[in-house]
Amino acid sequence: MRYISTRGGINPIPFKDAVMMGLASDGGLLLPQSYPLVTREQLESWRGLSYPELAFEVISRFVDDIPAVDLKKLIEHSYASFSHPEVTPVVKRDGIYILELFHGVTLAFKDVALQFLGNLFEYILAERNQKLNIIGATSGDTGSAAIHGVRGKKGISIFILHPHGKTSAVQALQMTSVTDANVHNIAVRGTFDDCQDMVKELFGDLEFKEKYSLGAVNSINWARVLAQVVYYFYAWLRVTDETAAPVNFSVPTGNFGDIFAGYVAKKMGLPVDKLLLATNENNILTRFINKSDYSLSGVVSTVSPSMDIQIASNFERYLFHLFAENPERVKEAFAELKERGRVSCSSGEMAQVRNDFCSASVNQEATLQEIREFYAETGYLLDPHTAVGVRAALELLPPDSSRICLATAHPAKFSETVERSLGFQVPVPDSVKELYGKPTRCEIMDADIAKVREFFVAHVG
Repeated sequence: MRYISTRGGINPIPFKDAVMMGLASDGGLLLPQSYPLVTREQLESWRGLSYPELAFEVISRFVDDIPAVDLKKLIEHSYASFSHPEVTPVVKRDGIYILELFHGVTLAFKDVALQFLGNLFEYILAERNQKLNIIGATSGDTGSAAIHGVRGKKGISIFILHPHGKTSAVQALQMTSVTDANVHNIAVRGTFDDCQDMVKELFGDLEFKEKYSLGAVNSINWARVLAQVVYYFYAWLRVTDETAAPVNFSVPTGNFGDIFAGYVAKKMGLPVDKLLLATNENNILTRFINKSDYSLSGVVSTVSPSMDIQIASNFERYLFHLFAENPERVKEAFAELKERGRVSCSSGEMAQVRNDFCSASVNQEATLQEIREFYAETGYLLDPHTAVGVRAALELLPPDSSRICLATAHPAKFSETVERSLGFQVPVPDSVKELYGKPTRCEIMDADIAKVREFFVAHVG
């Protein structure tokens, strides 16, 4: 299995090199040259497997340069810390299946991928006797999950940029209360897109990237997407244990990584009917799918802050496939985005988009209403991002289908919003209670690439 860039400027590389490269050296994103197909017979043989066992079956099809015994150990170690024995259990409430992805250390779906990625980094660095300086951007959950994935790990330093004052209080504390010597938090006066742009600029400086051994934990890293593919298979197997109805997934979407993982699962042969992309008011992807309008506008702050994104990095991976795997067409699209603030597609390409996805945008009022109504009907607490996915599923997906909604975070991570909707205090896990009163460390600075670069160089391991 070899990996190529969406912009066509690198020779194919093996998996471990793809993990360490993160963003391709030509500025594109890495993808496998082809997707391994899973037959229905193979899929049926996976019923009853534990989550780590299933993860090995899926991930090993993309990895041929790590011995199977080592890969199994990495996977088992990655999910041993999860609080639920199924890792990503599926529960049914009022005709909706909830895929709970929040049983990891930071109570968000990012743990599923970043515990694995942290262990991968440590394994490869030890094998190569190298060091790594990770730099990433977060709208809230990636940062805390990445920090907890690599804190204290030998040979790794991590620098995380987040928009100052625009994450939830718990998200901020999960990052800034980790004061290990190898962890550095930067709160940027700006938006997530500002943070992401600066990270991409640093990775685009190839001399700087090589000199300081930069590594990526954002979902630009292929291993992140790969780890998330697993729970689509896991949920499908659990739901089809009890029903033969068509399976649809509703995915709250910001940076397009989670739903792209579902797209990969479908390309591998997983029988998925619809992939529903659910957005909040930052709905550039919904406008694109429904109105052929991929044009930039300002970021709106909402009660679902992890989705407050305009430029979704992983969308480039999808465009590569949409444009018949033509890297020149991809480069043209991003040149148009830079020059005109938009991407144009043909009518045939848009027909393909609508065959691959459906989409709905859910505003804040509807989000708060869904939290309230779903709790009244089922007694189940939704965080605001999951509520966006549930409301979209109820609006768009057939009620006689199996509607699986990805629960991307524990409601306690956004307790202020949930309490605002319900009028009472939500139960808070001990791991969240323990955050308050802890010492914190964080550097607050303007969205200035020169200042970020200066801070990085001064503190690099």
